Amino acid sequence: MAADERDEREHEYYGRDYFDFAPAEGPDVERPEGDDDPDLMEPVLDALKTVRDPEIPINLIDLGLIYELEVKQGGIVYIEMTLTTPACPVAQSMPGEVEAAVGAVPGVSDVRVKLVWSPPWDRDRMSEEAKLELGLM
Repeated sequence: MAADERDEREHEYYGRDYFDFAPAEGPDVERPEGDDDPDLMEPVLDALKTVRDPEIPINLIDLGLIYELEVKQGGIVYIEMTLTTPACPVAQSMPGEVEAAVGAVPGVSDVRVKLVWSPPWDRDRMSEEAKLELGLM
């Protein structure tokens, strides 16, 4: 999808006034290079499951807020994530919480978190378990 089409779709979804108040995407974060570290992936996922959205008491993985996760040799972790809405009150603090949780995993040496707003989050990104827990199924 072209950027113009995506921007128009987002504005249709959120409404122009709503989007005007949305915080900008996070700073550009360098994506790591190198080989994947499959042994470190599960502990990183477990750490991400300890971080919960404060308004919806579900972890970030089951909410579908983690869009990309790369775990590289040497313990470098790249996370591309979003929040449930651009006006989320934890937009400033949540990336730091994610960085701290993943950074505490033994073997992790560097955590790079990028906050993005495209594509916009919706309930379809949630796991079946999250939907059941919230009574959405």
